[in-house]
Amino acid sequence: MNKRIVTFGEIMLRLSKPGFRRLQQGRAFEGNFGGSEANVAVSLACLGEDVEYVSRVPCSAMGDAALMHLREYGVDVSHVVRGGERLGAYYFESAAAMRDSLVVYDRKDSAFYSLKQGMIDWGKTLGGAALFHCSGITCAISRDAMLTTMDAVREARERGLAVSCDINYRKNLWGYGLEARDVLFQLATYSDIIFGDQNEWEVATGLRHIPFTATSAGYEIDRGAYEAYFERASRLFPRCRKMVMAVRNQLASSHHLLSGLLYDTREGRLYAARVYDITPIIDPMGVGDAFVAAYIHALGKWGDDNQRCLDFALSASALKNTIPGDHNLAGEEEIVANVTSLGGRIER
Repeated sequence: MNKRIVTFGEIMLRLSKPGFRRLQQGRAFEGNFGGSEANVAVSLACLGEDVEYVSRVPCSAMGDAALMHLREYGVDVSHVVRGGERLGAYYFESAAAMRDSLVVYDRKDSAFYSLKQGMIDWGKTLGGAALFHCSGITCAISRDAMLTTMDAVREARERGLAVSCDINYRKNLWGYGLEARDVLFQLATYSDIIFGDQNEWEVATGLRHIPFTATSAGYEIDRGAYEAYFERASRLFPRCRKMVMAVRNQLASSHHLLSGLLYDTREGRLYAARVYDITPIIDPMGVGDAFVAAYIHALGKWGDDNQRCLDFALSASALKNTIPGDHNLAGEEEIVANVTSLGGRIER
């Protein structure tokens, strides 16, 4: 994209156990930073985009460290609000054999959790931007975080920005009284581009998802079923131009089959990507964020070449599975090369 992209959400301290240790084993943790919208911002910066990240972090050494981390990747943080008591955190335990990965959030009473509606001047923040990206995670954190997100998307629409949202349903975060589906549905109605996996699309739309049962890279999706699904979904969100779905079948904790679908509502046409057979999974965190960032970048570069944009986004998402940490650090050349490499199988 030629103009600035703005993302909004909570950046957290990520504390991971080394190797495949459980949270209760040993005393050491590896520290880094992550968070869905921050991951999107970093990935976009790595792809050469002009990107700004908006959040609230404490006036402390940890808040400074989080912002320094983003600046190191070239992310603009000039409109981040300072205040609150602490930086949110999450604890991560890697998957091993039949044991799934584990995430434990520690976000309550963080600086972002205590964000109040009106603290961010969206008119000033969004001036000169081309696209605003947010996610359902932010709407789940607190009522005020949800209201602030809705203020942002309304301001973005009034200013003519494209609005991108990732449904990003996290059931354990919703706890302030509103139903997740009602909020996520409202967020999606403002959006030009909607992202989500098959389960998240079901939450936002109420439409039962189509099972993705791939066991190899040669799997063929039921195009007719997905076309019918998205045609129904498009009636719910008439403003949306691009509906994007990542689909995954987890054969084992470190063996996943991954693909993607894109429905162009103006064309009334479905696009499907190839299936990636990925083993072993090095780190599953941020895989969806890598997909989102790569798609936004591709859309700005290649426009309505829908198949090319989808293939690029899925390739980035597949590569992220091989990179430790929250961020996808793959560049455009590597992502493009991966689109046609190894017959869809990634091994390390």
